[in-house]
Amino acid sequence: MPHRSTETVGVRYTAWAALNRDPQDDRVEYVCPHCGTSGNKAARRARSDYRFTDGFVQDLQGEMSSCRNCRRSLRVVPVVLVHDLDEKRRFEAVFSAELSASRN
Repeated sequence: MPHRSTETVGVRYTAWAALNRDPQDDRVEYVCPHCGTSGNKAARRARSDYRFTDGFVQDLQGEMSSCRNCRRSLRVVPVVLVHDLDEKRRFEAVFSAELSASRN
């Protein structure tokens, strides 16, 4: 049986979007698609490898990881680079799992 990995979206906060943590701690955050547990891993790619795609600066090659809760392999792709608080709000609105209805 081939070993398969599931894809999930990762986010790498920098600059103003990362005010709540140590600037030297450069992590990629993700949510496991199997069990829903939040996870993170050390970022391995240089920021210069990221390209502007679909309105965000992204790494489309991705990174491999495994969930610490369910121990399943997963591929974190795309990894979106979020630089400031406006981008953080826009990222959360675009990639939110729950869509809210407009009052208009």
